[in-house]
Amino acid sequence: MTGTLLRPGRSAGIGRDRRACMLPAHPGAQRPAGRPPSTAVVGGGIAGLTAATALAERGVQVTLYERRPVLGGRVAGWPVRLSDGSAATMSRGFHAFFRQYYNLRALLRRTDPQLAGLTGLPDYPLQHSSGLRDSFRHVPRTPPLSALGFVALSPAFTVRDLLRMHPSAALPLLDVRVPDVYHRLDHLSAAEYLDAIGFPEAANSLAFTVFSRSFFADPAELSAAEMALMFHIYFLGSSEGLLFDVPSAPYPQALWEPLRRHLSGLGADLRTGTAVEGVTPLRGGGYAVGTGGTCDRHDTVVLALDVAGLRALVAGSPQLGDRPWRERVARLRTAPPFLVSRLWLDRPVARDRPGFLGTSGYGPLDNAGVLERWEDQAARWAARTGGSVVELHAYALPGDAAREEQQDLLLRQLHRLYPETRDARVVDARHEWQADCPLFPVGAHRDRPAVTTPEPGLVLAGDLVRTDLPVALMERAATTGFLAANALLRRWALRGHTLWTVPDRGRSAPLRAAAGFARPLRTPARTGSTARGEG
Repeated sequence: MTGTLLRPGRSAGIGRDRRACMLPAHPGAQRPAGRPPSTAVVGGGIAGLTAATALAERGVQVTLYERRPVLGGRVAGWPVRLSDGSAATMSRGFHAFFRQYYNLRALLRRTDPQLAGLTGLPDYPLQHSSGLRDSFRHVPRTPPLSALGFVALSPAFTVRDLLRMHPSAALPLLDVRVPDVYHRLDHLSAAEYLDAIGFPEAANSLAFTVFSRSFFADPAELSAAEMALMFHIYFLGSSEGLLFDVPSAPYPQALWEPLRRHLSGLGADLRTGTAVEGVTPLRGGGYAVGTGGTCDRHDTVVLALDVAGLRALVAGSPQLGDRPWRERVARLRTAPPFLVSRLWLDRPVARDRPGFLGTSGYGPLDNAGVLERWEDQAARWAARTGGSVVELHAYALPGDAAREEQQDLLLRQLHRLYPETRDARVVDARHEWQADCPLFPVGAHRDRPAVTTPEPGLVLAGDLVRTDLPVALMERAATTGFLAANALLRRWALRGHTLWTVPDRGRSAPLRAAAGFARPLRTPARTGSTARGEG
């Protein structure tokens, strides 16, 4: 990564946090003077679409290869026909577009400058089966008032619980910096770190486990550094708050079809339904990209694949990279399987049910969504039929989980959560089982591949990629897409793209000074793997 993080007084209209950090674009020409260079972007998810857009906007000849017939990667959607004859769009489930996702939102502004296609949900509630319930609607957004407000408003914290905590262990959370946070905490699991702090069990179950599992992994398997970074991005470091937006239409209509048209208008060649089988460096420069018996030459290549796709492509491209890099790619792991069940019910859920609810204590159920609260297609179906469209998520399931049993179990948990659904008939149900999200296990950060590679014309992008910026999940995918494009643009003396992040350290000098008193935490003795399953 090149460039310097600055601290402007205002964040140029991208958000409300005046301490957001800017990574300025490197200088260069706006367009190539002679023959434009060419790039193959392999992968049509958020990272690949970002890289393709950033390159095509500078006049680079972009060919995007996506093995599936649709764009969007893990945020894709595809048409289905329900048993009642209705046309619908299925996807891999709900995604929260947080206001601090500056670079992802910058990508979406290419086709929707006002982000009118996103709608804000009024709350981010959490509910435990014991009856405890948390809400972020009235929590102040600016740290440290956000943390103090959450503790004051949450029923999961009592005075006795607070007196039992070990605040010295929590000091690193006051000044999270990348990559320093990995040096401090990557040797611990999220569960071990929370235990060292002494968080009350109720708060741990109600809030922090819910947040940890948003990485599709059990807290006992997730690196504490990733969890600390998550707290910084969403809670302790940013004043954007924990409330978020969602697309008001299915993903293809709201996001990817407009971006496809934008890319086509820039001259990009989008080849969906085309799997890349190998990439070979050429003696005279450039790369041969093989797709089912044919090869195309490109000057450079962006690999924007998921873990399994990247491992397979590198394994099938024996001349690509050096041995240490190839071995690091081979060691990447996927998170355990997850399940998304979408149910079309013949009667509505109660009017006061939120659009999205994080859950704990309901067996494998991690969250529940009521789609007609925000998505226009689901709202039209619900209005026409008098029913509801409900979506259930279960993360970090055992690798040998019996699928039908888990699907039935999720339905029973819905009946516990929303008792009015017990008598509802399921008009149609679609179940998505996947195991392709990257795992961020204990101690693995240093080994994770970065954007640049031993090949000068080859770069990586995606949420699996290591970067020294405070980003995660979809925002990491978009950010590394821009970083990959910038690395190639610099080769051709073409102007880069400006990036933004949440503050790159603790928000105030007193908090940063307090964090400096933190003592290193020892690695607990472990008897074996704590993984619940691996994809």
